[in-house]
Amino acid sequence: MKPTWLKWCALPAAVWMAGTLAVAQQQGSSGSPAPAPAPAPAPAPAQSTAPAQKTDPSIAQRKENQQQRIGNGVQSGQLTAGETAHLENKEAAINGETKADRAANGGKLTGAEKKQINQQQNQVSKQIYQDKHNANTQNYGNSKVGQRQTNQQQRIAQGVKSGQLTAGETAKLENQQKGINQQVKADRSANGGKLTSGEKQQVNREQNGASRNIYNKKHNANTQAGAKPK
Repeated sequence: MKPTWLKWCALPAAVWMAGTLAVAQQQGSSGSPAPAPAPAPAPAPAQSTAPAQKTDPSIAQRKENQQQRIGNGVQSGQLTAGETAHLENKEAAINGETKADRAANGGKLTGAEKKQINQQQNQVSKQIYQDKHNANTQNYGNSKVGQRQTNQQQRIAQGVKSGQLTAGETAKLENQQKGINQQVKADRSANGGKLTSGEKQQVNREQNGASRNIYNKKHNANTQAGAKPK
């Protein structure tokens, strides 16, 4: 009797467990789907490791230093218009050569090219020193014509030192001033050291034209490296 009783007691329990399991499976299949896993974050864009191309600091610094020395010489009167034009023509030639060398070598200079440019700048450096310490100075006197000449030189000097004037632009402006100065000197020599009213008017007109040139070249897009146009 005991085994038969146990069999009949165990049967309902087994039926109940099977039903519970079926209900659980049905709920699992009919319920809302499990949330999908979060997508993996997109990989960050690759950053270029190539260094930015820069001008060789020794070449750029040397060029800037020469321009500052020339600008100081113009401002102090140690460099005449003719001397300044001569120096700036040399600087413009070196700059043109440097630009051409860089263009031929993907923006860089070879060791030999750097050495050559440095040697050329050494020669210009000696010339700057000699011109600033010789007997030639710009002293235009206190007359209206002389004051105008001095004022033009100060404006050019400021443009050189600020970087608004390139070497080539400065050379052209100083050649123009050199021509006016030679004319004034010749007129004074022919008139006992004085200028006639007509000569003064002519010089003033020429300086007006030179003044416009100074302004235009200081405010165009051409500047020394690192300077911003105004």
